[in-house]
Amino acid sequence: MHVLSGLVAGLLFGLGLGLGGMTDPRNVLGFLDFAGDWNPSLLWVMGGGVGVFAALFPAIRRRSGPLFAPAFDLPAMRRIDRELLAGSAIFGVGWGLLGLCPGPAIVNALVGGWKVLLFLAAMAAGMGFHALWQRRRLGEDAPCEHLGPDA
Repeated sequence: MHVLSGLVAGLLFGLGLGLGGMTDPRNVLGFLDFAGDWNPSLLWVMGGGVGVFAALFPAIRRRSGPLFAPAFDLPAMRRIDRELLAGSAIFGVGWGLLGLCPGPAIVNALVGGWKVLLFLAAMAAGMGFHALWQRRRLGEDAPCEHLGPDA
């Protein structure tokens, strides 16, 4: 059931990205073009997502657990550190250069052409380098939390 719920959530997310126009990098780049032909559509899509989250999160937190998992998986770290800022900056630069982030890139994987595939390859390489760096930093036997205990 866990895999099926993840698949349904991913399909729903991808459908929302497509309906909101966020799979078209021109919409994202247009949002970032404050000095040119600014496109506010991303603002409305993000606002809708944040609004739904803000309305439902308190009710979800009152539950004893999620429907299809043994426990909620919330981040333990609450502080802003250099690694978070560096990762955010790298993500933002990549997003601003190409107009893609992981969700839309995966949705576009079959129809987006070589640039999308290059982006996905670079994203996978970055994730792999991060996993190696974390293992070296924390010790060879340390699991990569974002990849799961068996990674």
